[in-house]
Amino acid sequence: MTKQEILSLRKAACRVRMGVIESTHAAKAGHPGGSLSAADLFTYLYFKELNINPTAPQAPERDRFVLSKGHTAPGLYSVLALRGFFPWDDLKSLRQIGSHLQGHPNMNLTPGIDMSTGSLGQGISAACGMALSAKHMGKSCRVYTLLGDGELQEGQVWEAMMFAHHYKLDNLCVVIDNNGLQIDGTVDEVMSPYPIPEKLRAFGFDVTEVDGHDFEQLDAAFAYARQVKGMPSAIVMKTTKGKGVSFMENQAGWHGKAPNDEQYQTAMDELNAQLAGLEAE
Repeated sequence: MTKQEILSLRKAACRVRMGVIESTHAAKAGHPGGSLSAADLFTYLYFKELNINPTAPQAPERDRFVLSKGHTAPGLYSVLALRGFFPWDDLKSLRQIGSHLQGHPNMNLTPGIDMSTGSLGQGISAACGMALSAKHMGKSCRVYTLLGDGELQEGQVWEAMMFAHHYKLDNLCVVIDNNGLQIDGTVDEVMSPYPIPEKLRAFGFDVTEVDGHDFEQLDAAFAYARQVKGMPSAIVMKTTKGKGVSFMENQAGWHGKAPNDEQYQTAMDELNAQLAGLEAE
C-alpha cells in the first residue's frame, strides 16, 4: 500500500470510532470497548479487502463477513454507514425500537449484514457453513469472521475450527481480536485462551500474528491468507481495547457501557483532534 492509501484508511478508522461513540452515546447502551479495538480491522475489510458493493448488498458473488463477536455491532454499523450501505445518521438510532440497528446484527433488517449473531461461538460456525457451501457451489467468494479472545472460551468455537480444517476451507479467514479483556476482567484470569496462535496451528490453521492497529501489517496478512491453499487461515491481532479514546483504553469496564454526555464530549474532542492531525499530514 502507498502512504496515501494508509493515510486514507487511518482517517476512515478515526471516523468509524466516532460512529461508535455517537451510536452508543445516543443509545445509552452498547459495547464501545471491543468496537474500538476492532475499528481498524473493520476499516481495512470494508475499504480494502472485501469484494462488496453497497448498492448491491445481496450480490451472490460477494465476499461474506460474519461478526462472531456480535456485541461489537456498533463498530460494524459504523463502517457500513461510512461505506455507504445506509445513512450515517441512522447510527443515532442504535438499539431503539423500530430501528434496523439493533444491539446485535440482524441480517433480515440491516443492509450489509451477512449473518445474525450475538450468541458467542456461533458466528464462526455459520462462517464455516458459508465457506463450505461456496466451495460446493464453485463460487470464488471468500468468507471472513471476527472473534473476540474471550469468545475462544466457548467450546463450539473449537468444534468449528476442527470442521474448517477437516473440510480444507482455504476460502475461510478467521480473525481473532486479542485485546486481552472481556466483561469480567482479563481473559487470562477469567479462563485463559492462551497460547492462541499455537492452539490454532494445532487445529490445522495457517496462522499470522499482527498488530491490529497497523494497516501495513494487516495488508500483508490478508494478502498472505489469500494465497494459502488446502487449509483455513487465521490472523491473530494484538489490539488495545477502547483504542483511540484515552480513558477507555485497556479498561474492562468499557466492554459494555455507554459514555455519558461529558464522556461523549471528551471522546469526540479527542477523535476530532486525531482526525485533524491526520488531515494535516
